[in-house]
Amino acid sequence: MERFRSVRIASIFGILGNLFLLIIKSIIGFITNSQAMIADAFNSAGDIISSVMTFIGNRIASIPSDEDHNLGHGKAEYIYSMLISIAMILMGLIVFKDSFYSIFSNNKFEFSFWLVVVCAVTIFVKLLLYIYTSKLSKKYNNLLIKANSKDHRNDCIITSCNLISCLLSLNGIKYFDGIVGSLIAIWMVATSILIFKESYNVLMDKSISEETKKKVYEIVKSHSEIKKIIHFNSTPVGYRYQISLTIFVDGNLSTFESHKIADDLEKEITKKLDEIYLTIIHVNPIEVDE
Repeated sequence: MERFRSVRIASIFGILGNLFLLIIKSIIGFITNSQAMIADAFNSAGDIISSVMTFIGNRIASIPSDEDHNLGHGKAEYIYSMLISIAMILMGLIVFKDSFYSIFSNNKFEFSFWLVVVCAVTIFVKLLLYIYTSKLSKKYNNLLIKANSKDHRNDCIITSCNLISCLLSLNGIKYFDGIVGSLIAIWMVATSILIFKESYNVLMDKSISEETKKKVYEIVKSHSEIKKIIHFNSTPVGYRYQISLTIFVDGNLSTFESHKIADDLEKEITKKLDEIYLTIIHVNPIEVDE
């Protein structure tokens, strides 16, 4: 399937790009003792973990339904997104502790031209990855890629702050390096919590959005032969939803006629709304005045 193939390629690009950035950030960060650059290197390590989990989660989610998993394996995307967020939260807390301590300790940070070069390279690479994954995220509505896209965007902003701290050190303002490192860590934790929350909501079978629910009702109400709607339910199936509802039609209709109305409506809803994976409609008779 094109959706899963595209996500797989994006995750491989993410792994290779972040591995390259991790190596150069770690070397320059430890040579210059820059807490901001070391924090950025940890962030890249987290990005590699994210990309690996994206690859694995996407691989599992692409497996079609079987006897043991009647609705497929789509929720693997959200399980691995949650694992990514937990790993990033833990990493962010470690980076924050080290960076915050460096603000009040004797920071031995030394400016180097290579810090500027690494920041510039990072911003360029991350900007390319962000543009690429952002397009995929919008096209396929994939939470794993959405999480990666946000992370690439955040990295551009974070590394820009890192670059500012490097330039300020030229004027002897070295404490800002520790401040930037702390801010990077806080950003890592904050964005990870948002991803965790979104994954949790799907895994806990959060209902379909009110906007999509409204669209379903509009389609149903466009059919004058349907007199009443009750029992609207939705269940997430991977990145899409399975919905069910009960409609009431004229009790004088034959069984064939009433069920044809339901069958046609099921097909119409599923065809018109990309968010809907499967529509199940139950039909009840209702007394209609002549």
